[in-house]
Amino acid sequence: VDGDVITCTHRGHGHTIARGADLGRMMAELLGRENGYCKGRGGSMHIADVATGNLGANGIVAGGLPIAAGAGLSQKLRGTDNVTVCVHGDGAVGEGAWHEAMTLASMWDLPVVFLCENNQYGMSLPSLAAYKVEKLSDKAAGYGMPGETVDGNDVEAVADAVGRAVERARAGQGPSFVDAVTYRWRGHSKSDKNLYRSKQEIAEWREKDPIQRYAAGVLDAGLLTQDEIDTIQADVRQEIRDAVVFGTKGEEPTVEAMLAGVYAPDDFYAAEEAQA
Repeated sequence: VDGDVITCTHRGHGHTIARGADLGRMMAELLGRENGYCKGRGGSMHIADVATGNLGANGIVAGGLPIAAGAGLSQKLRGTDNVTVCVHGDGAVGEGAWHEAMTLASMWDLPVVFLCENNQYGMSLPSLAAYKVEKLSDKAAGYGMPGETVDGNDVEAVADAVGRAVERARAGQGPSFVDAVTYRWRGHSKSDKNLYRSKQEIAEWREKDPIQRYAAGVLDAGLLTQDEIDTIQADVRQEIRDAVVFGTKGEEPTVEAMLAGVYAPDDFYAAEEAQA
């Protein structure tokens, strides 16, 4: 719905696409080009596009939580029926900003859906070793909001849980917490050698690939044929190739323009005072 917004994490590429971002401009941003969404200044971890309701990815763990609470407060004060979806990871649940945002959203009945992409590891620390509760959704009760744990690799289960939470927020019934249990196939970063988990564990979770599972379900239900699925996948791959070409052809910022838009201009406050 127009006016709905999201905040997301440093792994926010999928969220950005889901909000309707142009893949070409997105790739240009990832490559630091002037024709990217943030003129190349945001890069991979801080991509944003307010026009499509993406208030920004955040490289800080739990950094998007206060922003989401603020967005929800703005929506409520303006009397809209819009909703903010705050995507964050399981590592954020242990941060003070998570507690503060959950508390404010609950106390003020803000239209915020807290969606936790629970990949079960905070860098190398298993979630089960970081939190006493068996399910992260159990924490929601402490904030007086509904909490639900779902299979994060089941597309329909996630859509159903988040959809119900969104409708609840849109109806003025306050925030919800959704714990979508998934898995991080690769290391936390390129330097991560995955010494804290077994190859068998990784292989087992690879078999639960949500894209392949959803495709198989659609095929079994007779909604699409294998040829139609293959065509969709081929079209997506070509769209990505085109985006890479678009991104690589973009201009790199000049040295003189490198800091443009990073800091407020010298006359920023003078201009504000003139308008007051």
